[in-house]
Amino acid sequence: MSYPVTPDGVLLVDKAEGMTSHDVVALVRRNLQVRKVGHCGTLDPIATGLLLITVGRGTKVQDLLMSEDKEYAGTFVLGVTTDTQDRQGEVIQQRPVPALDENQIRAAFEKFRGDFYQIPPMVSAKKHGGIPLYKLARQGKVVEREPRLVHVYRYTIDRIVLPEIDFSVLCSKGFYVRTYVHEIGESLGCGAHLKSLRRTKSGRFDVANAISVTQIKDAPREEILSRLLSLPDVSRMRGA
Repeated sequence: MSYPVTPDGVLLVDKAEGMTSHDVVALVRRNLQVRKVGHCGTLDPIATGLLLITVGRGTKVQDLLMSEDKEYAGTFVLGVTTDTQDRQGEVIQQRPVPALDENQIRAAFEKFRGDFYQIPPMVSAKKHGGIPLYKLARQGKVVEREPRLVHVYRYTIDRIVLPEIDFSVLCSKGFYVRTYVHEIGESLGCGAHLKSLRRTKSGRFDVANAISVTQIKDAPREEILSRLLSLPDVSRMRGA
């Protein structure tokens, strides 16, 4: 296949549920007919929302874009713990959910504000000896993971209908929302797992300005290219 002249820039994509981040890269590569395509900050298949896709020379700013803070909105379920810390995993423990009030729930969230350490979950893309942890987990292996320093700038508790809680969180790069939810559940004494998650922001970029996966599938190449942010645009938006 002969490829047209490679465009350069960043495409904001609203990832659909059930897709991997690599699925989105493959879709953009195919529909834009561009070889050099990457992504910033993996989203799990159950997660939706903002995925920054780098195209052409845009891949050179990938590390810069990945270092930005992220904002998420999600829902977790108390009383059920899974091996992946989300609803896709095997249930490993069920516990009764106490009659918690908002103050008790807020106190648990408060324990995970500012700087603290997280241990990456076994089912994650983080590598151990060059092998992604999720591949080792599939083989039934559990390896020691280095705790990493993360930061929560702010959170909101948006809805409490036990056993479900809706929340949002603004956090540093490398933050695992699944692990955050798991630890809040443990702090409340009944465990929890992530039911749904949506990334709403990454740095200065907002999902409100993103193109949907359906649009990428259906729109002509020129229309998708018109949504591509140029590298000077990206630099200005980052305040660089």
